[in-house]
Amino acid sequence: MLTNTQMEKFAELAVLVGANMQKNQEVVIRTDVQCKDFAHLIAEKAYKFGAKRVHIQWRDEVLDRLNMLHAGKASLVKTPDIALPSQNKYFIKNKVCLIAISAEDPNKYKGCDPDKIAAAQLARLKVEKKRMEATMSNYLRWTIVSIPTTAWAKQVFPDVDPQVAVDKMWDAIGHIMRLDTPDPTAAWRKHIATLHRRADFLNAHNFEYIHMKNSHGTDLMVGLATDHQWIAAEEEGQDGIPFTANMPTEEIFTAPHNRKINGTVVNALPLVNNGNVIDNFSITFKDGKVVDYTAEVGYDALKGILTSDEGVLSLGEIALIGKHSPIAESGILFYNTLFDENASCHLAFGASYPTTVKNGNNLTAEELSERGMNSSIQHVDFMVGTKDIDIDGIDHDGNVVPLFRDGEWVI
Repeated sequence: MLTNTQMEKFAELAVLVGANMQKNQEVVIRTDVQCKDFAHLIAEKAYKFGAKRVHIQWRDEVLDRLNMLHAGKASLVKTPDIALPSQNKYFIKNKVCLIAISAEDPNKYKGCDPDKIAAAQLARLKVEKKRMEATMSNYLRWTIVSIPTTAWAKQVFPDVDPQVAVDKMWDAIGHIMRLDTPDPTAAWRKHIATLHRRADFLNAHNFEYIHMKNSHGTDLMVGLATDHQWIAAEEEGQDGIPFTANMPTEEIFTAPHNRKINGTVVNALPLVNNGNVIDNFSITFKDGKVVDYTAEVGYDALKGILTSDEGVLSLGEIALIGKHSPIAESGILFYNTLFDENASCHLAFGASYPTTVKNGNNLTAEELSERGMNSSIQHVDFMVGTKDIDIDGIDHDGNVVPLFRDGEWVI
């Protein structure tokens, strides 16, 4: 377990380094009821540092599962959450900062009707569309952090007692979040600076393609959007204030060109999406679109993702992470995208971040499309980086620059 001091430092990181709340700003915490104590601690810290008002949007995964098991499909689609549209409208209008606590049971919907799951998820995504646009464009500053819950910890450490599993999760998260250092905020600032140096290298080369290949079956050529820019760790909100969207984060990411993706990619780690585990899957692209896919585990869940809209059949993100990141070196499979995506290079089905092209927030939808940016109501990360992955950057003259060898940066 973390000490009280470490827990307070954790909450402060979420407020000051993650969302980078400013004085007299409103804060929204999005969390499951199981995480209420930590949510209240974040709220307390937010007020300590000058928050105007703190709101909490509660979820209850136990009730979510009961609804999925027993409510009719029509009911789930009609009323995904009655309060969300008006709440989100208020939050966007008042430029709140968002802090999400990610701690979902990876098997929340195991055994539930896949058609109901897909329909309910699509309905919720439509309700959340404006909020998603506000965060992906950095109109709102936001961050995601995570703490253990019993069901999640039991999935990660199935061979020990539940309380031991939770304690082991706390130890792992504490180290990954640098809470075991004398000054976690200073440690994060140093880490962010390292990631930005690599992003600067990639931006200076302005690659046209990224080629990913490994012995696992991945051989994928990913074109990069015109005027793309690589982003690392700390981003800038539209208000000019920096924030760190994911904590932890190890990634440097940008936008693929959604008409220049060819080849096959095989997942490196399981994907947990909407309470389902998807594993041992492969995706084949031609001219930027998914033309074939397989999955040994969770095929229906993968199908649900890939049939949600037209845009989800292409990619909105490519992110590079070395195999020696603290999360990768922990050797723990977290069954949680916030952690697992930072243990492995990853791609994302669906929407591109406008910020990953130059001046993206000032471009029209048509101008973004011309540059190869992808549009979708979905953004689903999946992990593809193995310990032996080789990655090259290919510039506009055809020159090849090694970026990764055997799963690690060479720059």
